[in-house]
Amino acid sequence: MVLSKPASDSDLTMHATSASRYVRDSLPRYEMPENSIPKEAAYQVIHDELLLDFKPKLNLASFVTTLMEPECDKLIMESINKNYVDMDEYPVTTELHNRCVNMIARLFHTPLGESEDAIGVGTVGSSEAIMLAGLAFKRKWQNKRKAEGKPYDKPNIVTGANVQVCWEKFARYFEVELKEVKVTEGYYVMDPAKAVEMVDENTICVAAILGSTYNGEFEDVKLLNDLLLEKNKQTGWDTPIHVDAASGGFIAPFIYPELEWDFRLPLVKSINVSGHKYGLVYAGIGWNIWRSKDDLPEELIFHIKYLGAEQSTFTLNFSKGSSQIIAQYYQLIRLGQEGYKNIMENCHENAMVLKEGLEKTGCFEILSKDDGVPVVAFSLKNKKGGHDEFEVSEMLRRYGWIVPAYPMPADAQHVIVLRVVIRAEFSRTLAERLVHDITTVLHELEKLPPKVNGEGKEVHVNVEENWSNGVASKRKSDLETQREITTYWKNYVSAQKEIKRQKIMAS
Repeated sequence: MVLSKPASDSDLTMHATSASRYVRDSLPRYEMPENSIPKEAAYQVIHDELLLDFKPKLNLASFVTTLMEPECDKLIMESINKNYVDMDEYPVTTELHNRCVNMIARLFHTPLGESEDAIGVGTVGSSEAIMLAGLAFKRKWQNKRKAEGKPYDKPNIVTGANVQVCWEKFARYFEVELKEVKVTEGYYVMDPAKAVEMVDENTICVAAILGSTYNGEFEDVKLLNDLLLEKNKQTGWDTPIHVDAASGGFIAPFIYPELEWDFRLPLVKSINVSGHKYGLVYAGIGWNIWRSKDDLPEELIFHIKYLGAEQSTFTLNFSKGSSQIIAQYYQLIRLGQEGYKNIMENCHENAMVLKEGLEKTGCFEILSKDDGVPVVAFSLKNKKGGHDEFEVSEMLRRYGWIVPAYPMPADAQHVIVLRVVIRAEFSRTLAERLVHDITTVLHELEKLPPKVNGEGKEVHVNVEENWSNGVASKRKSDLETQREITTYWKNYVSAQKEIKRQKIMAS
């Protein structure tokens, strides 16, 4: 989706000086050029522009894997031209997909017989997986309500306010009311007791998060299951649970094996996980696993014959590359449980190194938990002179780091955090370097004079006034902001001159 527009006429073309031996004229930016150019020139033009992107390895905002082994890269390139939907033409790729589904299902303790196949599907990511899971819950609920002769036009789903935006998309796109459990300061995940209170006869499922995107914390799925079992018993309902394990699904089984969050709990009917996060595959692969065939309504599955043979499909999009599926299979057999365990433990240890380094500065409050996704979320204890987490985030970009700053969800949006995601490719050396650079930024902020407004008064950060529904509201025009900056520096320079004058007079 293109939402941008050119700022000026000069933005309508781009110059390719490094390819001038092939290209004499500027290339149009938003229209196809009339003539072809040599492949070397096309490569160089794009290559040079991409140099301005940040390094993926230093993008600590993202959970998505940015490094795989050369052997896997080779497999990806060898299969990049295969369309996975052509299952009859690529039967081995289909077989590898099914092996992945079964491996992941058993990792999540799906109750299967020794020779029984698991029910699941590979998706473009967890967003598609959540859409499919939500559709299955909605259809099952509707079918039951129809059979009982009850209204089925007002389905709802209960989640925490800390859910990822894909849940909001599902609710809006597929006309399901989203009932959110608000978080509170100090408790930034869904409260199971409050969630169960919100459940009614129209609730298609309760969604629990195994690894909140805000601070990496695991929600208590076991307590949710127990409370919901009791409510179902009292009401006669059979409200189920879906676990969004996008981030934590490849972590919990290896370093928290005793934690009950998966199909060991009877109300958990489906689980999604991102292969491109801690499944250690490049972006473009997710998985959704169902407890049994009964949990996936047959009418949602399409049987097509026009690709050469009859095949079944349950996806939102049709065509999809095979590369990431093959890459997932590579990681599962290459690493095995031993390899995944070692990697996840190492990520956790590096997160603790970063956490301890930040605590030693004395400037930050840690808002993430030691147990959970290896994420370190932290907030400034004292916003001296009006300087805040957003400035820390911005200043870190000068060192190449992408560390996001954002508000917590409602009703704790007055709390602003910085978050670092520790991925498999993030070494201890980088963790130590990041602490060093954050410390340097803190020293730089201390040297800056307090922010002042247009009247020369010190600015105090009031997050609640500047944030509404988790989105920054631009309270001042660019002109007002520029005037404040100009006034600030005028006052600062005048103060420095006065100090210097007084020193000369005193001497």
